[in-house]
Amino acid sequence: MRMILNKPLFIEPVLQEKIWGGTKLRDIYHYDIPSEKTGECWAISAHENGMGHVLAPKEFQGISLAELFSTQPELFGNPQVKEFPLLTKIIDAADDLSVQVHPDDAYGLTHEGELGKTECWYVIAADPGAEIVFGHTAQTKEEFIERIDKGEWDELLQSVKVNAGDFFFVPSGTIHAIGAGVMILETQQSSDTTYRVYDYDRKDDQGNVRELHIQQAIDVTTIPHHVPALTEKTEKIGDSEIKTLIESDYFNVFHGLIRNDVSLSQKNKYTLVSVLEGQGTIEIAGEEWPLTKGQHFILPATVKEWKLSGHLDIISSTPGTKNN
Repeated sequence: MRMILNKPLFIEPVLQEKIWGGTKLRDIYHYDIPSEKTGECWAISAHENGMGHVLAPKEFQGISLAELFSTQPELFGNPQVKEFPLLTKIIDAADDLSVQVHPDDAYGLTHEGELGKTECWYVIAADPGAEIVFGHTAQTKEEFIERIDKGEWDELLQSVKVNAGDFFFVPSGTIHAIGAGVMILETQQSSDTTYRVYDYDRKDDQGNVRELHIQQAIDVTTIPHHVPALTEKTEKIGDSEIKTLIESDYFNVFHGLIRNDVSLSQKNKYTLVSVLEGQGTIEIAGEEWPLTKGQHFILPATVKEWKLSGHLDIISSTPGTKNN
């Protein structure tokens, strides 16, 4: 079935339990969470570990995003890549996440059989004084290994206080951890490879200390830590504001504050959208759909223009140059 689809593709999110998770995904976004320790909403995902399916329109209802990407390439601008390249999540850290690092594509493909993981975070909410781990102090690999061997985590890890609205670009090779009391919208490569460096000696529900991946972390960590430059810029459109948070090889990410009406057009082959707050509508070719917080959808390549109305706080993203 091939067609010119002039509609948004609404995706059903996948909720996942985590040792550090909480209940905000239910309390704020009204998702049906599996337990009181629900840490992640895989909002738009074609990864096998959290496969999203189409909620609407009815033409594709129930089809997995992976199957849709494979069988309806015109909806994605006939991409050169074989698998849907992006993954967006909402993460609720009721407790500290493990300190971790992700490989680049070359290492990931060689050692794990999947691409590496560059990601970025938009902070939706943060408790007063909440922090993240972002980077490390080691200037050489020898110093990095020595501090790990001695357990000198306070000296090695760099902490940064965060507030709602902050944005962080986290390239592969970056030591990082989301701290307790932080909720983020994450945009990332479609990969689930994570190397744990330190996990506060926590145990899982069976009493086992969680596995660490020290050698892999030593292999892939960028030393010394480098804070990448951001390309933030803001465009005012009437009462609305569209801020470019990052333009990178893997993804381009935007924050939109929609106030009243704003007309927009496709910036790349297709666009992923998550509604963080508010209510409104999207209109395409005279047809209208209601929007509310917690919804996630894709504007396919066959949709060239649309109008957003209402009072909406959104994060949108498009594929980067490596993912077209």
